[in-house]
Amino acid sequence: MQGLTEALRQKCRRNDVRYMEIRVEERQSTAISFRGPKLERLTAGKSAGGNVRVLVGDGWGFVSFYDLEELDAAIASAVEQANLANRYATEQVTLAEVAPVVEQVPLLLTGEDPRSVSVQEKKELLAAYNERILSTVGVTSSQVHYTDAWVRVTFVNSEGTAIEQEKVDLGGNLGAIATRDGDTQQDFVSFGSTGSFDVLRGLEAQVEDAAQRAVTLLDAQEVQGRPYTVILDPVLAGVFVHEAFGHLSEGDNVAGDANLLETMQLGKRFGRPILNIYDSGLDVGSRAYLKYDDEGVPTQKTYLLREGVLVGRLHSRETAGKLGERPTGNARAINWRYPPIVRMRNTCIEAGTTPPADLFADVQDGIYAKGAYGGETTHGNFTFRATSAYRIKNGKLAEPLKNATLSGNLFETLQNIDAIGSDQTQCESGGGCGKGGQVPLPVAQGAPHIRIQNLLVGGAQ
Repeated sequence: MQGLTEALRQKCRRNDVRYMEIRVEERQSTAISFRGPKLERLTAGKSAGGNVRVLVGDGWGFVSFYDLEELDAAIASAVEQANLANRYATEQVTLAEVAPVVEQVPLLLTGEDPRSVSVQEKKELLAAYNERILSTVGVTSSQVHYTDAWVRVTFVNSEGTAIEQEKVDLGGNLGAIATRDGDTQQDFVSFGSTGSFDVLRGLEAQVEDAAQRAVTLLDAQEVQGRPYTVILDPVLAGVFVHEAFGHLSEGDNVAGDANLLETMQLGKRFGRPILNIYDSGLDVGSRAYLKYDDEGVPTQKTYLLREGVLVGRLHSRETAGKLGERPTGNARAINWRYPPIVRMRNTCIEAGTTPPADLFADVQDGIYAKGAYGGETTHGNFTFRATSAYRIKNGKLAEPLKNATLSGNLFETLQNIDAIGSDQTQCESGGGCGKGGQVPLPVAQGAPHIRIQNLLVGGAQ
């Protein structure tokens, strides 16, 4: 592999471009899914490819290739594209400086290597979970998904960086569906890791609980739509911080939108002093862990909010250069077919000091919202659907509720977070994040329980 790295470095030594990078990727992957009793997908295989990205003047060129024999042609094509793009460039491209790195990053495992587990054993384990779901009285169907991949990436650029790094990633969901009289309710177990296949073992009790919750929700009361004091569990709080705040902190979104740039001014207060939000690529075992991003920049822990004040955002080298800030190691691509863009890693609300039980104690009439089917944010307005919910009466959990949809304005909601639990929990996304046509990208979220005042919860009117 050292021979490949040196050969790629030689290709990058050109004086007719401002900047060049070459990325070569080898991949070994498995994908298995069930829908109801049917085995819907079972694939395993190997693939390889690479790309060239070139900057000439202020124009970018990008070309991907399947075989190293195509590399010279890919370089020529990328240079041609960049020259053409430079003719029509209307903005100056500034790449933030980073020190060149030469390093070989070995595979870092914390447990069982997914490659040591046969496809047959993986399929049988998932089939057993699927059978537990389907055997639950009241469950009408299931959705079970699993993917894993071993990836080795060799990255070089014209500034002297040469990095080879290996990574294993796995993730998935074990979902139960219950339907009665046109009403459909779901619950699921999500898992993910870059450290070990062990996260998929021993989930029997969790799977049974999720299946039973889906059935129980059919008899739950409908939420009466209005503002409430709402407590989010760590899963939903993590999805909230990723979707509602994380995407607004991505440097390309900010740099490309004058209104958002004005709104997201560094030094501006967005929440109370108890609120701290960060994004990190350093959490070993998390699906977001990576020592270097796809521009060869070291990943790091980047605070976005400190004591409620905006202190940072997420960057590639280009967006950092455009805004006069430092790169944060957030340039990521889902594979060699795509150029890197600014993406989150492990986005978290930092633990507070309030014991979780105390969050509930003085809530006379509220909602406890758990889990998430995902969410979306448009111009600072968000909508999320909780997997399940409970009424809070006089500081105690009361009847279960269904179809709880949370919505509001992000900036008002951040100000209304009035208490943060001391129980930060890491939540690995079983699927992945989507942006710019690149999906699914492995990400993670972390959060404690949080309490929000005057949050609109929709349901029955």
